[in-house]
Amino acid sequence: MTDVRSLRVGTTDVARIGLGSNRLRNTPDNIAFIRQAVELGVGMIDTAYLYTGGDSEQTIAAALAPYSGAYVVATKGGYEPGEGRPEILWTQIEESLRRLKTDAIDLYYLHRVHPDTPLEDSVGMIAAYHEAGKIRHVGLSQVGVDQIEKAREIVPITAVQNHYNLAERGWDDVIDHCANEGIVFVPYFPLKGGAAPALDAVSERHGATPAQIRLAWLLKRSPATLPIPGTLSLEHLKENLAALDIELTDDEFAELSEG
Repeated sequence: MTDVRSLRVGTTDVARIGLGSNRLRNTPDNIAFIRQAVELGVGMIDTAYLYTGGDSEQTIAAALAPYSGAYVVATKGGYEPGEGRPEILWTQIEESLRRLKTDAIDLYYLHRVHPDTPLEDSVGMIAAYHEAGKIRHVGLSQVGVDQIEKAREIVPITAVQNHYNLAERGWDDVIDHCANEGIVFVPYFPLKGGAAPALDAVSERHGATPAQIRLAWLLKRSPATLPIPGTLSLEHLKENLAALDIELTDDEFAELSEG
């Protein structure tokens, strides 16, 4: 981790606000948008096998392949029950490689852990691709500390992506564990949560939007956090990235946490 505005994901230093792409369709406008996002400094682009029926991965490839190595493209597989079985995960990894037009995926997450498939079986398949050089770094999504440690017995874990924001704080122990262990914590749905007097007051104080303050709160919560707000709007993307320049005081952080 390098400074308050960036951190290292695997071997790449990236800005601490990335881009989610769960609504990304393969259109000329969206291809241009992804290119502009990288030009603006987005260093983490998050997608998944299931997003928009494969369009998300294909759009990213159309915009960026061949990839420069100056950013991280992360994808995921094994979301539905049964899809974590090694033979299903193998199919999804191969399809993601094809859609992304790459020989090696920067960061690959196990999208979900389900009771029908042992974690070791799913992570073992991803680890095999890691050992073969076709997955550079491995991540997990929606997991607890015990699951992280079980997976780390098989393969190094670079990132953990869980549902976390100002209003949804059920993974505090995971965030702290990730920070202690040098694992990047990627909060998804980082902008969710209703309005509150404290949020309005802090936003007004900084001349910022509530969305920017929600992101700034996540950045201050831990040096390991890298939120990935999703957008298809260049204006919103610029707004999100501007949150990197907002420094909350300890009192403001407490005010928002309690409010």
